[in-house]
Amino acid sequence: MTDQYVDYAFTDGAARITFVAGDRGNPIEPVSTQQLHEAVLRAKADGARVIVLAAEGRFFSVGGDLGAFGGAADPGALLLDLAESVHRVITELVRGDAIVVSVVHGTAAGGGFPLAAAADIVLAADTAKFSLAYAKVGLSPDCGGSLLVHTLGLHRLLRLALLGDVLTAQEAYDAGLVARVVPADELAATADAVVADLLAGSRGALAAAKRLVRNAAEAAPEAALRREAESISALAGTPNGQEGIAAFLEKRPAKFA
Repeated sequence: MTDQYVDYAFTDGAARITFVAGDRGNPIEPVSTQQLHEAVLRAKADGARVIVLAAEGRFFSVGGDLGAFGGAADPGALLLDLAESVHRVITELVRGDAIVVSVVHGTAAGGGFPLAAAADIVLAADTAKFSLAYAKVGLSPDCGGSLLVHTLGLHRLLRLALLGDVLTAQEAYDAGLVARVVPADELAATADAVVADLLAGSRGALAAAKRLVRNAAEAAPEAALRREAESISALAGTPNGQEGIAAFLEKRPAKFA
């Protein structure tokens, strides 16, 4: 039996996609990515006007499953396949007419950060945190991490990518990434209110606005995503990439060459 990572529900024009492997940190790995892709395509087939991405457990997503990467015979090939699978999801989210709302209550780390940021509207609990963290394990951003430059700006994104700094919910709001920051116990109600507001709007006007703004920011996101996939795949096969992953799993500082 395949583990369930994603739950799907559709009601009154809104598709709600929830990551339900909270006990594992809602990881990004092949099966979870396949289930997420299927849910996004199902939302498209259902004619969803709004797609909500949310999660159960302490984390929105911890990002990639480094244990699987470390145990792979060919981590570069595994990461290339996984990155391209996630990137198909990202493309569907940013290219589709549905307005995407992510609801972040805990930490969004690694690929979980740009996945949350692939939404058109990001809502966050005041306890939420955002971290890229790739450099600390000898890898480079994927899942649309480089596209965050359009939201966060060049040097803020370089700080996050190179130093591994963590953005609090308030800092993410101040940077323009997050649309609303509320107490954790008000997050669900805030998400419902935002979804209701979007559903009350003109479907055509909202879809057109999304398309115009996204095309102005990045006309060819697929090219950027391909560069990310090739980069993280190449790094995963290097001694530094293998050392970074091993050090993380062994809970020790990495010794990079």
